[in-house]
Parts: sequence; structure tokens; C-alpha cells
Amino acid sequence: MQGQEYESGGSVIHPLNLHMKRFVKDLGLSAVQSPSGLVGVYNGETLVYEENSWFIINMIKLIWHYGFQSLRMHMWVEDILDKFMRIYRYQSHDYAFSSVEKLLHSLGGDDYLGLFNRSLLETLQKAGFSEKFLDEIITPVMRINYGQTMNINGFVGNPTKVYEAVYQTGSETHSDFYDIVLVATPLNRKMSNITFLNFDPPIEEFHQYYEPLVTTLIKGQLNSTVFTSRALDEFDLGTILTTDNPDLFINSIGFVSSVEENNNPQPKADRAHVWKIFSAGPLTKEQILKLFVSYDYAVKRSWLAYPHYTPPEKCPSIILHDRLYYLNGMEVAASAMEMSAVAGYNAALLAYHRWNGHTHMIDQEELYEKLKTEL
Repeated sequence: MQGQEYESGGSVIHPLNLHMKRFVKDLGLSAVQSPSGLVGVYNGETLVYEENSWFIINMIKLIWHYGFQSLRMHMWVEDILDKFMRIYRYQSHDYAFSSVEKLLHSLGGDDYLGLFNRSLLETLQKAGFSEKFLDEIITPVMRINYGQTMNINGFVGNPTKVYEAVYQTGSETHSDFYDIVLVATPLNRKMSNITFLNFDPPIEEFHQYYEPLVTTLIKGQLNSTVFTSRALDEFDLGTILTTDNPDLFINSIGFVSSVEENNNPQPKADRAHVWKIFSAGPLTKEQILKLFVSYDYAVKRSWLAYPHYTPPEKCPSIILHDRLYYLNGMEVAASAMEMSAVAGYNAALLAYHRWNGHTHMIDQEELYEKLKTEL
């Protein structure tokens, strides 16, 4: 847009995403500070929550509206993250797992695996969180992260066989033989054109539906009256999330800076920013004109961002055939860059150990306690 590049999604790396942080370091990249700005939650009629620049005021508002549920949520998430961090210790000791379910079970037992088999709504209701807190705080986060509601899951033979891979680059067709093949793309006809021929038994078919997402970048002056009665010069929200309302045509909207810009974007004299909008479908001109008083440019990108989650679900096999491995089954549990990195690391270890007959390094029970004892 105007000679500048903007990210359209899949750009946020959590501080505890150790694989992604290592990739950033190894590739000589650097993190760009996210645009500043306060966050609000819009339900289609009014802002049900607005962040304040003062931390203590935010805490008072959260307690006033939701009691101590935000603190309980923080503790709940910390417990899940603490268990997830075990995978880095397992992989640093070269342990691997032959299925997504066994990997999840190794992190926290049946309860942890249960997060995958239940919807997030069911899990959090069981944990005692109120409907108001879930609707106004948790659902908006799910809509910006996964474009969905809280019905996503609670986490979200022959040793002499060789594989012939036939592939096309441009107008040319090539083929090569491989001892080990790792498939690192969703096996969905709309996303990859891969056919498995002459396998006995046949390779299972994959019908995982992927959620369409449209990212629209617009440079213009936001119409703040859509969200609040305050005057434009008093509107200080930089990101607006939304609740689950069928009348809303956006999942979220927030101003962004270009990928070349190291500092936060400064307010323009005409209040014109570049705004990034996530929506389930393309925005019409009428919808854009409802959101903006005026705009100069609008650029959209459509993509199949992540699986449509309908728990309980069965994860696709990691081992499709003797030495044919599939990484993207992990997305059925949770779709994120770090989860793909964990899946890739696990598949590489699994392929190595199975090739060399290291069965003692695969699907070990009580691995967390075993490694604690060794230390």
C-alpha cells in the first residue's frame, strides 16, 4: 500500500514461543514493537469494555464488571502454559511422540488431553466463569485469533520402501526418490494438490474444513460514532474487538504500522491511519463507508487461516505410512506458528528414531517425572 508493506496476519510471537524466538535469532531478524493504543470491546450497539491507560483503573474496572474472574483466568492460563512448556524439555532430550494425542497427554495427562476434546465454552463454564465474562472478554479474543466463537476446543511397514515424489515447477515436471517424506502443508484439496498413489493400505483422506479469513487494510479516517458517542478527537482506542453478534460484519479492527516502521505510528493531523480489519467475508463499499468518514486506499487479502474447530475431533495421524509423516495434524489441536514448529520438531525426531530403531525414545510414559528424577 503506497509502497509500504503491512502484515496481514500470523505475526504475533508469544515471549514463551521458544522455537519461534530461536528462528528469529537464527535468521537475523528483529521484533517490531506493536502499535500502541487502547483496546475496546464492541457488541454491535455500544462499547461494553474500554481499556484505560492507567493500570490501576483497568484493574478496578475489571473487578467492578467481572469480579476476580480476570485474575482466575490469568491463573488458569498460566497453569496451561506451564504444562505446555514441558514439550521443550522433552524435545531437548530428543523424545518424540507418534500421535498428537500422545503428545498432549504427556504434557498434562487426561485433564490436558480433555482440553482438546471439549469446547472452550464447556471447559470455562465448568471452571466457573460467568457468561458475561466469557461473552465480553474471552469471545472477542477468540474472534480476533481464530475468527470463531468459544465452540473451538479448549487447547485449540516395509523397511526397504522408498517413495517417489512427482512435482511440478512451472511448466516442468520432476520426480525424485526419497527414504523419508514429511508433508508440511494441510492435506486439504483447497490448499494443496497432493495425491497419494499405489499405497497399501490407502492413505486416509482429509476433509478438515479451514476457516476463511479476509484481511482488509484501509488508510482512512475512522468513523468513531459507530462505536461511541464521543467526538473523534476524544476517541483514543487503537484496537476494537467484537462480541459474538451475527449483525456484526467485522471480527476486529485496529491501526497498524508498516513492517519497515520500527517506532509506533504517530497520530496524523487528519486522523488518517492505516487500519487492519479481520472479517469472515469481503467488505462491501457500503460497509467500509459505515466504518470510515473517508478513506484513500483499501486492499484486501483472503486466506484459509486455520481449521474450523468443532470438538471433539480426532487428530489426523502423524505417521501416514511407514516413513511418510504429516505435520499439520497438530493444527486440529491448535493452529499457531509455534505449534507448527513443535510439530515439525517432533516429526523430525520421530522419523530419526524410527529409522534408527530407537523405540525407547518414542511415546515414553511418565516422561515429565522421569526427567525430573534425572535432574
